Amino acid sequence: MADVPEGWEARGKPPTLFRRFSFERYSETRAFLDALAAVSEETGVHPQNINFGTTYVNLTLEAADGSELGEADYAIAMRISALWKPAGG
Repeated sequence: MADVPEGWEARGKPPTLFRRFSFERYSETRAFLDALAAVSEETGVHPQNINFGTTYVNLTLEAADGSELGEADYAIAMRISALWKPAGG
């Protein structure tokens, strides 16, 4: 089993990865969501739960095989993390 990507939290049953992304302005939130949509369409992997507000996005990824988190799950989490531009970064 791979290490949980930085910033993500592994959660119980069913196995999931969760992360909250914070932004200073809605325009940044919107740009992240648009980039997330592009990656999802490209890879065919879609977060099972997306919750967002003006300055945050909460994402939940479920195990691809439905039973345990694997390399593919961690890889997409890392790819999503790379979309995020933290404030001041």
